[in-house]
Amino acid sequence: MIKHHRGKLSTKPRGVWCIIAAMGKTPDRLLNIYRLMLDKHGPQRWWPAESPFECAVGAILTQNTNWTNVEKAIDNLKCAGTLSVESIDRMPQTNLAGLIRPSGYFNQKARRLKILSRFIMEKYGGDIGALLKERADKLRDILLSIEGIGPETADSIALYAAGKPLFVVDAYTKRITTRHGLTEKSASYDETRNLFMENLPRKAALFNEYHALVVRTAKEFCHKREPECEICPLKSDLPANRSA
Repeated sequence: MIKHHRGKLSTKPRGVWCIIAAMGKTPDRLLNIYRLMLDKHGPQRWWPAESPFECAVGAILTQNTNWTNVEKAIDNLKCAGTLSVESIDRMPQTNLAGLIRPSGYFNQKARRLKILSRFIMEKYGGDIGALLKERADKLRDILLSIEGIGPETADSIALYAAGKPLFVVDAYTKRITTRHGLTEKSASYDETRNLFMENLPRKAALFNEYHALVVRTAKEFCHKREPECEICPLKSDLPANRSA
């Protein structure tokens, strides 16, 4: 677990909840959804990584695959002693692709990892920490300017590797917000992201925990097909079950 997340995630969610409750005008439904998920699952302690760069690598590798496959690819990089900006920058792309093969789309992802590593080498002297110290909005813009990094990956790196208060939207987030009538099916990434960014206090610990809980809830209950609404912790928030 990245050091700046360890500890915080085991104690902060309840504290953040107290801050939210005191605000009064923050949309009740988002707060209630957060509370229901947290009560059911407890703190998730995301992102599972030992360093900011490992987190950034994971954010790229997790595109179009599941985390189990990402873990296998990262373990390969660790065993080979190549999980660093310098090592990936120097490594032939074909060798890198072989190591991350379990993550799928390995040739494409190898190229993206090398582009990111080369960028960090050229612009920040190989120090990812210097990149992650940029202010939140600037960091996001910088990441989006790098080939192969889209909004979800940029927000994941900014939130989980840098601890910036930027909300991450993925397929699980869209699934829950759509089914609960919080967004339209046609809502864009930014529209869904703004639902959270504009209606919750901009706290990295809160955004971290919220997104992690959304993923856990969607995986266990809000399935793509045949969702288990009757036993889902968010059952009471479904439009058909809400009294107001």
